[in-house]
Amino acid sequence: MKLFSILLLIAFSTNSFAYGGSSSSKKACIKPMMLEATPAHLSEAAAEAKFSFFTSSTTLLHSIKVEANKIPVDVKIVKTKLAHREGYRISGSLPAEIKKKYVRIDFIATTTNSCHGVDGWLLKMEQPESKEAAVTE
Repeated sequence: MKLFSILLLIAFSTNSFAYGGSSSSKKACIKPMMLEATPAHLSEAAAEAKFSFFTSSTTLLHSIKVEANKIPVDVKIVKTKLAHREGYRISGSLPAEIKKKYVRIDFIATTTNSCHGVDGWLLKMEQPESKEAAVTE
């Protein structure tokens, strides 16, 4: 009877190991990537300037959101190829209501393996000349 109990316990314990106690069965999370951003990070941009960037084909189109200083931006998405990568060229314009010295463009998306990510870059806004500077010239 003891032998039967021991065999029964061994059988149950080996079955439990068969159901993924190992981390090697987990897939790596590959977050959405942003490449070739224009204008470049920390460069100067005019009000309502156009911008664009590339993201890989693993990015789910319906998940893409772009914000400039937390203001949603309407974007155009075109399927394209960059060097040896297939993906999407995303382009838009900075919102007219941005009056700050700097603007952060955020790219928020999810990939086909359900990884959510945020990426972005910072631009310095061109400041209009003050009236005093215009009068002294």
